[in-house]
Amino acid sequence: MATEFSDAIHEGRLAGLWIMGENPVISDPNSSHVKKALEQLECLVVQDIFLTETAEIADVVLPAASFAEKDGTFANTERKVQRVRRAVAPPGDARDDLSIINMVSNRILGNGSGAYHGTPDPVFHTVPPFASEVFSEITECWVAMAGMSYERIETESLAWPCPDKDHPGTPVLHEGGFPRGKALLSAISWSGPAEIPDDEYPFVLTTGRVLYQYHTGTMTRRSEVLESSAPAAYLEMSPLDAERLQLADNEMVSASSRRGTIELAVRISDRINEGLVFIPFHYKEASANLLTNDALDPHCKIPEAKVCAIKISKLETV
Repeated sequence: MATEFSDAIHEGRLAGLWIMGENPVISDPNSSHVKKALEQLECLVVQDIFLTETAEIADVVLPAASFAEKDGTFANTERKVQRVRRAVAPPGDARDDLSIINMVSNRILGNGSGAYHGTPDPVFHTVPPFASEVFSEITECWVAMAGMSYERIETESLAWPCPDKDHPGTPVLHEGGFPRGKALLSAISWSGPAEIPDDEYPFVLTTGRVLYQYHTGTMTRRSEVLESSAPAAYLEMSPLDAERLQLADNEMVSASSRRGTIELAVRISDRINEGLVFIPFHYKEASANLLTNDALDPHCKIPEAKVCAIKISKLETV
């Protein structure tokens, strides 16, 4: 699984990695461990629209196109399949993801120089991607989208399952019941988080998002409006904890775990329970994931990054 790649690299089981549109140096828990693993690879390829912190340590960077520079489809979380239409040509040497994959595949397979598939586009003077062909292949391979086509989704809002061309799609899933009957539930033993507070690290850290930033800020932190609304990381804590540590609102502190230390401002809030602190993870200059724990759930292999133990210290003023 993707959450296990760092250990696979450190153990010598993974020599190369091709990362598309992700920034694990900032987004993954225990990010120092992640960065060390990526630097150990024989070959790291990063495909992205900006030079992210992960791309900066890559052996090869492939410039990708943004959503407005490529054609195709996407399915959102309500299972609705929608068209994406290219509005402008990609800048410079950037290419849409599918074209990059085709070019690399052609080189690997020895099919020429990895040129584009298709004929030149009269508007953008480039060869368009063949996303429509891939979409057709998806509908042939997966029965839940067998009734969809570019022609239908141009005029209809379709959510899978849509098993045939006369099916209207399924806006509400399992509305009439569950096809395999009631769910089978199995009891498991709860073992608690891998790391809990103690005398040295007395606070529980949880991380998350703020409204104005998205993931590692690769795109949103380049927007003046969004960045001005949420320009910096902060540590949110309860008034009781702030009083005990003699901290004032906006005072700078260091937050440390067994994995790293960051410096950021305190935000005192009644929303936070005593003994708990919150840090948004979007900010590379005070990356919360330098602190977080990369222990995995033993069954699902989901990182326990939302729970780890930290300590907080007031910074000395000069």
